[in-house]
Order: sequence, then structure tokens, then C-alpha cells
Amino acid sequence: MRVVPFRVPQTETQVFRLQRDKMTYFYDKLHQHSELQLMLIEEGEGTVIAGTYVGRFQAGDVFVLGSNQPHVFRSNKKYYSKNSKLTSKSISIYFNEEYFGQRFWNTEEMKSNRLFFNRARKGFRVIGKTRVGASHHMKELCSAQPQDKLVLFFGLLRTLALSKDLKQLNKHPSPDAGVESKRMDDILQFTFKESHRKIYIKEVAEVAHLSTEAFCRYFKLRTRKTYTTFLNDVRVSNACQLLANSEMKVDQVCFETGFQNISNFNRIFKKAMGLTPSHYAKLHSL
Repeated sequence: MRVVPFRVPQTETQVFRLQRDKMTYFYDKLHQHSELQLMLIEEGEGTVIAGTYVGRFQAGDVFVLGSNQPHVFRSNKKYYSKNSKLTSKSISIYFNEEYFGQRFWNTEEMKSNRLFFNRARKGFRVIGKTRVGASHHMKELCSAQPQDKLVLFFGLLRTLALSKDLKQLNKHPSPDAGVESKRMDDILQFTFKESHRKIYIKEVAEVAHLSTEAFCRYFKLRTRKTYTTFLNDVRVSNACQLLANSEMKVDQVCFETGFQNISNFNRIFKKAMGLTPSHYAKLHSL
């Protein structure tokens, strides 16, 4: 397993590439590409990892993923069932400055867009009215005539470049994948698979083929967080899904997602989400 250097199909005549996907579950390998990506989730839910960010995604969400930012949209476990009739759908727009030539993007008129491209390296979740407007633009693009697509595309860029409804995913730019990408993805896939139980640092260190001490240093250097913090981020994401979409009680969700006691679960969940698991479940039941 490794961070896949994903190649986006593109022709010399395109300013951007528009892609609409429909599948049982989203592509689940940690990957990256040189293009900046705008992604609208039309159907599906799960956990998104983008650089050092870990969070939830669901229908209606809009993300901006920076150039060469490692990311994966991991669908919930139920999407992998052999009998699943669920579908995952998305609209993606890929582009970079090479698509239309550096000279064009360096014009004074494109200054706000260039500033947005630089800010987008850390990734964004689009929220508020901008999310609604961006979703509308992206859906319109799918059915627009060729001559209208360019107008809609630059309208979308302008909306994002001037918006304050952009929630930054990473505090720092994502580390380069480099030669260590295989090791990081092995750690990621192990965590997704085993997060429901107690994981000892020694176990995941063995997955990474490092000593315990070397692994702790390595993981903190690459992600700017401890492995325990990252593991709890994944568990909180899974807990959100269960609290919002099942009849499980809070204590059941606690142990189902790998937390060892209720008080620890409540403390970590509130720190991550800003409210207690009980309050979160109540809000979603309404």
C-alpha cells in the first residue's frame, strides 16, 4: 500500500476537468495529484483524511483539496457489504495553472484566484452560503453547454476566492509523500481496520517496521500529532456516524468504536466536536 500518485486524464484543450462518479464506495486508497480538486459529495458518508486532517463527510459536503495533498474518502463500513445497495456519488473539478498556461493565470485579473490557489494548499471544507452556491455551480456545470462551462467555472472560482465560508483543514501544508508514502498508508489502513479495539503502540510500530520509540518520533514528525490523537480522531469520526444513524446508546457507541470507558469517550468527543456524545445524538434525532 502507498500514496498513489493519481493521474487525472486531461487534454491540451481543457481549462479544467469535470468528472462525475457513481460507485458503491469511494476510491479508498490514500492518493495525491498535482491538480487542485473541488469535490461535491452527492451521496455517501464516511471519514475523510486530507493531509493531517481527519473528519466526517456526508451528502452535500464540498471540499477543496490542495495540489499534491494526500487524501482519501473512506466510506462507512456498511458500503462494503456484499449485499449493499448503497451508492456513493460525487462531482469533482480538477485543474492547475498548467491547463491554460502560466501566462493567463499570471494576469492581473487572475490575482485573487492565484491567492486562493496558494491558500488552498492546506485544503478547505466549504460551509455556509458558499457551500450552497458552490454545489449549485457544480451541478450546473454537469449539464451546461460547452460555451457556458467556462463562465460557470470562473464564477465558481470567484465565489470561493472571495468567500469567508472556508474552514481550513490543516494548520500547516501537508508533508510531501516522498519515499515514506507506503509506510504512512500501511499505518492508515491498519488504523481504519482495527480502530474498534484497543491498539497498542507496539502493534502499529510493527506495521511501520519501526521500533516503538522510532515510530512515535516518525509519526509526530509526519503528521504533527501523536498516533493516539490520530487514532482518537478516527474513533470520534466513527462514533459520529453511529450516533447519527443508529439506535445505539452512547455507552454502546463508546465501546463499539474502541474507547475503553465512558468518561474518556465523553472528554475526547467533546474536545473534538464541541459537544457531548449525548447532545450530538439528540441534535441528529431531531
